[in-house]
Amino acid sequence: MSQKQTLSFQAEVAQLLHLVTHALYSNKEIFLRELISNASDACDKLRFEALHNSALYEDAPNLEVRVSFDPEARTLTIADNGIGLSQQEAIDNLGTIAKSGTREFMNRLSGDQKSDAQLIGQFGVGFYSGFIVADKIAVESRRAGLPPAEGVRWVSGGAGDFEVETMVRAQRGTSVTLHLREDAQDYLSSWKLKSIIGKYSDHISLPILMRKEEWKEGEEGKPGEHVLTGEWETVNQATALWTRAKKDITPEQYQEFYKAISHDYEDALAWSHNRVEGSTEYTQLLFVPGRAPFDLWNREKAAGVKLYVKRVFIMDDAEALLPAYLRFVKGVIDSADLPLNVSRELLQESRDVKAIREGNTRRVLAMLEDLAKSEKDEAASAEDKGRFAKFQAEFGAVLKEGLGEDPANRDRIAGLLRFASTQSDTASVSLADYKARMKEGQDAIYYITGETQAAAAHSPQLEIFRKKGIEVLFMTDRVDEWALSYLTEFDGTPLQSVAKGQVDLGKLQDESEKKAAEEAAESFKPVLARLKEALKDKAQDVRVTTRLVDSPACLVVTDGGVSLQLARLLKQSGQKAPDAKPVLEVNASHPLVRKLEGSPNFNDLAHILFDQALLAEGGLPEDPAAYVKRVNALLA
Repeated sequence: MSQKQTLSFQAEVAQLLHLVTHALYSNKEIFLRELISNASDACDKLRFEALHNSALYEDAPNLEVRVSFDPEARTLTIADNGIGLSQQEAIDNLGTIAKSGTREFMNRLSGDQKSDAQLIGQFGVGFYSGFIVADKIAVESRRAGLPPAEGVRWVSGGAGDFEVETMVRAQRGTSVTLHLREDAQDYLSSWKLKSIIGKYSDHISLPILMRKEEWKEGEEGKPGEHVLTGEWETVNQATALWTRAKKDITPEQYQEFYKAISHDYEDALAWSHNRVEGSTEYTQLLFVPGRAPFDLWNREKAAGVKLYVKRVFIMDDAEALLPAYLRFVKGVIDSADLPLNVSRELLQESRDVKAIREGNTRRVLAMLEDLAKSEKDEAASAEDKGRFAKFQAEFGAVLKEGLGEDPANRDRIAGLLRFASTQSDTASVSLADYKARMKEGQDAIYYITGETQAAAAHSPQLEIFRKKGIEVLFMTDRVDEWALSYLTEFDGTPLQSVAKGQVDLGKLQDESEKKAAEEAAESFKPVLARLKEALKDKAQDVRVTTRLVDSPACLVVTDGGVSLQLARLLKQSGQKAPDAKPVLEVNASHPLVRKLEGSPNFNDLAHILFDQALLAEGGLPEDPAAYVKRVNALLA
């Protein structure tokens, strides 16, 4: 046996362990689910590698997980005969976290126990959850295919370091032995362990074995007791949950399966379980989570569903089976047609995969449409009515990506979108709702983009629409500008930004208003000419507008141009933004604009008008000091 090495945990692991050992999990028994899930994954990986090298099975082709305990030693052991670990894999996998998004995850930890516990659940700490109940964990393992002398023993007390050494281990696979704390002795009970396994791990397709118990009569004057026998029994159903008939699966079992595959602590909002037959045969079990993961917007993060072929695990995060805008969906696809040796590259090219992807997309959109219908179903419970609003709050922004990514389903996606508006403070207005209450003579769906709802709501561009009682939708997600470039109309009605082009309310504007606007524009021509000259470096054009009621000026862009909001977002993200100048629109009847005529400070007033319009729509003057100097000079 080699000399022991004592190694330090990666800093992120040490921080995680500190949180875990301070009982941040509200439900401690979840540790057993995590460790059994890891054991099952190790068996799945062996089965997959053995497709190319059957010798990895050695002399034990039947894969299984065993759970045992020793009350005297106060230990609980979860053992599997799966792929196992080499010494270097034990150091790498048990001492570091190699997940993308780790740094972001650590930055999100706030010190608030409840919110941090929820984040840990999202991150999925797996093995480290054992320290919820143990003050020491010993792992003994041997990777399949390595000789017995190359086994490894890994031990840690969950503090700052761990010990690792080689050992002789005859059997392949891994044994995780938890040395339980005094307050965790409840887990040294067959009844307790079986009930937890039944609750969280019944869906595991491998047999989970425990020693049988039998009743032993007490000797004279002594009570009887349950004792463990040498015989092992299967304590789970040992059939993959998605292979069972839907009528035999309870909602609670579906939810526990979801939590097991997602490491979520909350229930899923909805799920769909179907066997699809036809040219391509597969089983789908798909879940819509109730909460967005902390790394939803991390493009490096692997996302997708688990892929099985004929019940053989192939890969986690099979991203080819769902479009990127549905990356929040969790679940399992079990194909009857794909080859067992399918790779990620082959998935991208397979016709069968394309059919599965399209079928999965339709199924998820149908689930979301059902959630949306519950909003207005008078017979639905308050909880069911609130599910779609919860979905919108968590995933509404990422769903909008589908407008550009999935033209075939663009109309269905558009029907699922919800917005706040000048008539609703909450994001509850659908495009269909908006159309149903459009004013007579209104021929467009009006919207405005902004960094926040408050900024959009206070934009001067809305003044004429408020005066006329015309509803305007607020688009305040970062993705909105990009997504709306793909959605030009809904159900035959065009979408129109109130900050692009000249405002034309058509039949909603009476003849006297149009005539007054034309007369104002005509009489204001000399002033407009001077404004254009004064602002030629800042404004593409200057014109009189009818969209303003109380404000002196506002900035707009030409139809088809990049909005000022999108230009700012591009610059903030380090991307090149177009250099197109905005159009300054002025309210010819406003006192400040009228003051321009004959003013000795014409140029200063012109620049103040422009900069104030820029401030009103969320921007900043190019030269803030010059702006302040001009304002102070006029005030003085």
